[in-house]
Amino acid sequence: MTSATQSAQPGHPVRPAPAVLPTLHRPVPAWGGFSLRLFALEVRRLLRNRRTVILMVVMPVALYFIASSSVGGDQDAGHGNVAAYILISMGVYGAMLATTSAGAMVAVERSRGWTRQLRLTPLTPVAYILLKACCAVVLGALSVTAVYLAGAVSGGPQMAGYLWPLTAGIALAGSLVFAALGLFLGYLLPSENVMQFLGLGVAAMAFLGGLFYPIPAGSTLDLVASFTPLYGLGHLVHAPLTGDPVQAVWVLNVLVWFAIFVLGAVWRFRADTARG
Repeated sequence: MTSATQSAQPGHPVRPAPAVLPTLHRPVPAWGGFSLRLFALEVRRLLRNRRTVILMVVMPVALYFIASSSVGGDQDAGHGNVAAYILISMGVYGAMLATTSAGAMVAVERSRGWTRQLRLTPLTPVAYILLKACCAVVLGALSVTAVYLAGAVSGGPQMAGYLWPLTAGIALAGSLVFAALGLFLGYLLPSENVMQFLGLGVAAMAFLGGLFYPIPAGSTLDLVASFTPLYGLGHLVHAPLTGDPVQAVWVLNVLVWFAIFVLGAVWRFRADTARG
């Protein structure tokens, strides 16, 4: 007599079959949830902070005029003059400051519990980090445009016409590194400390990386600068003006630091959203 027959006999209660709980499967959308609509919404929200936008646009322009008026801008600098060199440096500095600050704004979102809400969405950590980085580049583009317009109006920078969009494009592309840095710091530091740290940190990286002055090749300072995040971008963006050949170590510096900051931001993002 089988167990099924025994369970049907008198005195043997019929045991109900165990309930099978449905398994919820939420497929990850294409690009990890990154979409143009979400990108547009994030950009609109970023530009609502008018005080930050004005600061990121006005400060680099003011620094350009101060720096260009204190040195002999008419001196030759490769395929242009010193004023053009300063213009490119301030364009990079403005993009760097804007993208880092924009990325660090996630610290405010963390304090308001927004990142925890992201656990309910199918947006992947990498897609979210890249979304924030691209939005930060929009603010960086405003800063670079303002600096280059100021230089064009002043008439001081002299360089070939194609160097204007070329150097501006390199500055914007390289600013993705610092957008990732801002995101990393935004998830790493409390919201009340992150902006204070960025002011000194960005300036220190600019000086150590040789953004504002050419570093003698092969010197001890050049060796130290080669390990900083701005070393590769500073050389790459000035190379079209100075005529220096592009070196693999410059490109490697940009890629390595970008990878470090992206991985750090993803790590902190997952740790932040995993908190109960």
